Formats: sequence, C-alpha cells, structure tokens
Amino acid sequence: MPNTLDDILNAVRSGAMSVCDAVERLRNLPYEDLGYAKIDHHRRVRTGFPEVVFCRGKSPEQVAEIVKRLAAHHPVVLATKASEDVYRAVQNELPHAVYHEAAQMIEVRGPEAPKKSDSKSYVLVVSAGTADIPVAEEAVVTAEAMGSRVERAYDIGVAGLHRLFDQKEKLDNANVIIVVAGMEGALASVVGGLVSKPVIAVPTSIGYGSSFEGLAALLAMLNTCAEGVAVMNIDNGFGAGYFAHLINR
Repeated sequence: MPNTLDDILNAVRSGAMSVCDAVERLRNLPYEDLGYAKIDHHRRVRTGFPEVVFCRGKSPEQVAEIVKRLAAHHPVVLATKASEDVYRAVQNELPHAVYHEAAQMIEVRGPEAPKKSDSKSYVLVVSAGTADIPVAEEAVVTAEAMGSRVERAYDIGVAGLHRLFDQKEKLDNANVIIVVAGMEGALASVVGGLVSKPVIAVPTSIGYGSSFEGLAALLAMLNTCAEGVAVMNIDNGFGAGYFAHLINR
C-alpha cells in the first residue's frame, strides 16, 4: 500500500487508487518525527484544524521548532500557555508571529489564513470577573483563529447581576456562549437559565483557598440545574473556543 503523499497521488493518477480511498489514506499519513515530538501534519485533514502546541513542559527552543514546522504546512498555527520567553524564541524563527499577551497564546498566520469573520452568527465569551479574562481571551483567540466571529462581555458575575442583564441583547443574539468563571462558578448556571442556546462553562483556578484552584467551580458547573450547559476542564479556554467554533460554524 502507498505510504507517502507522492505514492498516493501517483496511485490516483494511474487509476490504481480511487479518490475516496486516497482521502482515507491521507487521514492517517505518517507524522514528522523530531525525536522529542512527533508532529501530526495531517490533523487538519482529519479534524479541520491543525495541531495546536501546548507550551508548558516544553523548552522555548522545542516550541519554536515545532511551530516553525507546522507553519510550513498550515495557514494558521496556535500555541497555548506560552510565556514571553517562548514567544521570543518563536519570533526569532517566525518574525510575523503574534503574541496575545492576555491569552498567553502565540498565533502565526500565513498569507492563506482566513480573514476575520463578519458573519451575523457569533460566539459570545463572558467572564465573571476581570481575573478570569486570561482564560476568556484564550477562548476568544482560538475561536477567531478557527474562523468564528467573537464578541465579549467581561466582568458581569453574579455579585452584581444588573451587569449581566445589561448584556441581554448580546446573550440573546449569540449562537453559542462561553461562560468563564472562578470562585463558586455560579455564572454558568445563571446564563444557562436565561438563554436558549448552548452554553460552554469554563471553570478557572481563580479564588480563595476553599476554591481548591478551580475544583469548586468545576464541581458547581457539573452540578448545574440549567439545561444546555457543557463543562470544560479548569482553565481550558482553548478547548472552549474550539468547541464553540464547531457549534457556531
């Protein structure tokens, strides 16, 4: 059986392989082995978006090399939980790389990258407090990079519900809502009880000692009485932004 891209394309050209069979083979083509990382260049074929780099635990040099290899094959590359040191290493290889400081994310866009969406359908990202904004911004950058239009409504937690009600028009018109909250995580339940669209709840590690670094918010969100609420892991703004885009598109 053909195992490389050239083999597959030649087999299609000669008639030895059908287009449908070739697509199936492309879904599982070999990865690029760097020794310390095996880069999955064909994830975009399988899932619709390239591999995203999680930076924690990797050296700046490792991240820079992985991002450079990905950028050679894909119009958009993201790296999450990135420090400024990691960004500088990436920028040395790819000067056009952008660092989203609030989100702690690196974004590399090539000339074929899609433009920001102006669709009427949008993802709304809500944060309970200002301290939750870094996780919220991770969701924003992710969803926008994937091609969704994103709107924001920050610092509208349950300690002052009038702030939430002032955003009712945005809530009503959104296609999907991401709610990012620490402390007791109650905002996701409140929003879920007000709207008729999917709510993606993201607990954050913000709070006092009894919040157990986000565990209290996570458990509260998992135990919500509001219908239509799905819960991500603690501080997983990237996962929320990705899932929201899948719903929104």
